[in-house]
Amino acid sequence: MLNTPFRDTARPASHVGVVIVASLLINACTGADTPPKAQPTPTVTAAVSSNPEASTRQTPTTAAKVSKSAPASATAAPAGWTSVWNEDFVGPAGSSPDATKWTYDLGGQGWGNSELQNYTDRPSNVSLDGRGNLVITARRENEGYCWYGDCTHTSARLLTKDLFTQKYGRIEARVRLPEGQGLWPAFWMLGDDLTSAGWPAAGEIDITEVLGHETNKTYGTLHGPGYSGADGIGTAYTLPAGQSFSSDFHVFAIDWAPNEIKWSVDGVLFSTKTPADLDGDKWVFDHPFFIIVNLAVGGNWPGSPDDATRFPAEYVIDYVRTYRAN
Repeated sequence: MLNTPFRDTARPASHVGVVIVASLLINACTGADTPPKAQPTPTVTAAVSSNPEASTRQTPTTAAKVSKSAPASATAAPAGWTSVWNEDFVGPAGSSPDATKWTYDLGGQGWGNSELQNYTDRPSNVSLDGRGNLVITARRENEGYCWYGDCTHTSARLLTKDLFTQKYGRIEARVRLPEGQGLWPAFWMLGDDLTSAGWPAAGEIDITEVLGHETNKTYGTLHGPGYSGADGIGTAYTLPAGQSFSSDFHVFAIDWAPNEIKWSVDGVLFSTKTPADLDGDKWVFDHPFFIIVNLAVGGNWPGSPDDATRFPAEYVIDYVRTYRAN
């Protein structure tokens, strides 16, 4: 989510102000060339019950997957889909995620949003919990040197770049998100031609971004040439009253086909985007993308943690899975 604020095409056209950072950051330690996350800006959207699509349309995800007490099968694909890539994070507690599936972005460059965290690959920031989950842990600690001086926080950012990409299909993750001002977990994708095409020409699909101070709302956004940063094309989904993405596991997914991407939460469709939503700009979601999961801390948006923000803060990922349509 490079510069993630968006214009919500479900509302009258109005642009959200944000500092747009389009430069590609190169990590000197790893050679990572993924750009910084887009910087979303909160928007007010209707609750799901007012969305005619969201009230009726169901994706292949089953309601049983929402509770951690009823985990999804590691092998069965939903009806109408064939499994392509699975990561169920099986392994001993404290071990690192599978190096054949994940690599890391490292460092404290600010990631285009003046963020506070130093991304590391230490087990204290990213490891399996021994119960079938990956845990990304943000900590308040002085570790490493950041753009502003000695780092005040650490966290982790994992990606499948150069290891796995997919064009079209269903991409989903079942996660529990942290709560607290200044926390910004995300599950998103970037085009595999990022190095050659740059951002936003390579394309970006934000499957979910949730702010720690409003954990009842998720943002789904597209970024591409002519619609990046504040002009990203997106829609926000708000949980029914009293519910929170931090209190239980939820499934965030896209169903991606030629000239169409659909977003859902727990099987409820809340947004559909097509080239018709781009006001004549180029649709760049026609080539393979890689997956990213990360937990950012602070920055221009969502702002810095406050005294009430609890650390360590955990972003718990039950699984990441992809499918192709039969």
